[in-house]
Amino acid sequence: MYRFFENLVDPFADRDVETPPAALWPYVKSQLRPFRPLLALMALSGVAVALIETGLIFYSGRVIDLMESSAPGTFFDEHGLELLLVVVFVLLIRPLFIGLNHLLLEQTLAGNMQEQVRWRAHRHLLGQSVGFFQNDFAGRLTNRVMKQGEAVEDSTYMAFEGIWYSISYVLGAALILTGIAPVLALPLLGWVVVYGLYTRSIALRVSAASESWSDARSMVTARVVDAYSNIETIKLFATTGGEERYVLSAMRRLRLRFQRFLRLMTELSFGLNVINGVLIVAMLGPAIWMWSIGRVSVGEVAAVSALTLRLNGMSGWIMWVTVRLFEHAGTIREGLRSIATPLSVTDRPGAPALMVREASIRFDEVSHHYGKGQGGLDRVSLHIPAGQKVGLVGRSGAGKSSLVNLLLRFRDAEEGRIEIDGQDVAQVTQSSLRAAIGMVSQDSSLLHRSIRANILYGKPDASDAEMIAAARRAEAHEFIQSLSDPNNRSGYNAQVGERGVKLSGGQRQRISLARVILKDAPILVLDEATSALDSEVEAAIQETLFGLMEGKTVIAIAHRLSTISQLDRILVMDQGRIVEDGSHDGLLAHGGIYAGLWARQSGGFLGTDVA
Repeated sequence: MYRFFENLVDPFADRDVETPPAALWPYVKSQLRPFRPLLALMALSGVAVALIETGLIFYSGRVIDLMESSAPGTFFDEHGLELLLVVVFVLLIRPLFIGLNHLLLEQTLAGNMQEQVRWRAHRHLLGQSVGFFQNDFAGRLTNRVMKQGEAVEDSTYMAFEGIWYSISYVLGAALILTGIAPVLALPLLGWVVVYGLYTRSIALRVSAASESWSDARSMVTARVVDAYSNIETIKLFATTGGEERYVLSAMRRLRLRFQRFLRLMTELSFGLNVINGVLIVAMLGPAIWMWSIGRVSVGEVAAVSALTLRLNGMSGWIMWVTVRLFEHAGTIREGLRSIATPLSVTDRPGAPALMVREASIRFDEVSHHYGKGQGGLDRVSLHIPAGQKVGLVGRSGAGKSSLVNLLLRFRDAEEGRIEIDGQDVAQVTQSSLRAAIGMVSQDSSLLHRSIRANILYGKPDASDAEMIAAARRAEAHEFIQSLSDPNNRSGYNAQVGERGVKLSGGQRQRISLARVILKDAPILVLDEATSALDSEVEAAIQETLFGLMEGKTVIAIAHRLSTISQLDRILVMDQGRIVEDGSHDGLLAHGGIYAGLWARQSGGFLGTDVA
């Protein structure tokens, strides 16, 4: 039974990834869409439960009147059948309605909504460009995704379990009071108006305070995660005290915003008790007076009393639910700052997959200045024939990484066109484009998974034999065999830690290389691929790299010029332009920038002070 209701909605259904609406209510409606066929049933079951509860209070008053009008000895003879039917209703019918209501709200709604929101948010963020993540804290983005699911689910649940149920309950109470004496319903209606206005005034202030509080909470999470992710740097530079102050300033801000929120809670509690005191006096006073003049019975006074005390108890809960709804609204709005950000790099509708035949690459008047008018690339035109091995040289900021990032479509060029085998990379799917390019970067961070999972990232359906062969070619198999983790997993099953911190830089680099070897893409990009290796391992890897390059189109970025001197062609970049183009020997004979760099190298590295 539970599984039936849990599976009425699939939170992970493969729906199109669209940019979520940036406004609160349209966003919530988009999340409710898969639940739409069931919302009416949730609402009806909630009304039924509320009416049953108010009906029981009314009937308890009737029982008192029946007892007052009957002799004890004949009470069950006169009313036994009626009471038996009520017992059957209470023991069988009432639990069925309540059970159905909770199955819908908890198993169907709450059990699926939270993960649906998180999954959709995560899928959307995965589609963002690399620059999007470079401009924000990973901790803050994570906090927003996780809190978003909780806020939307809890808001929807409380809207049905709290607000809708309460409205139905108040309407049921008003009907009962009208049936007893219409005048008794007037204090209830007046109380509803005052209560609603007061709750709204507080809730609007709570919403603003909650958004501010949520923003401060995200910042604390971001700074804490940032510290943990870079703990080696903190320890290395002995800056623990500075990190403490950095996080403490965010925590102080969080405390102040939380205190403002709590002040509203205290104000809410005080005002609520005043309003509820008025409700008790305004309803019980007239009921007792009407009994004194014979207009209502003792049982009806008891029913009015029970309803009043029940509403008094519910009112605090209703207001808390309302405040929580507005609090969640603030959290959702704060999360939408990231989650509703449109994708900056997208596939055009119906984009075909890239079809690589020869793997020739062409840049045609390509410019990209990151929206700043300077930096990046400036009107670069370049043709790399299929199978050619090209080295990129230039000091930091010359545009080498920009050229590679645009080829991979981590960003879209502001001007110009990039083609692979005559196909504009902006017109094909991103996944097919990147599947055709293998890259080993100087940032050799790994996923916090097993060695096996990290290498198989290059080709998920590869066999163990293929994986081990790739590791051997990357000079990684021997050290992998000796690895183990705290959970006694060893070899290829050992976990590498977050970003691969349990391994040395050279070990991470070799696993990254094994991953690219296994991928075996027709285009190969090497960005300082041997920068983390010692000389002995580098010498062994160089032979592997040249073997890997065979039959591929290669772009290799290097500061150590000796690593690219044997390539077919070397490009020298400066201030976003290609300023020299030729073979190693040709560029040396030319006597230009490259020749100067080669002459001034120290230990084989490119100096950064060379013009």
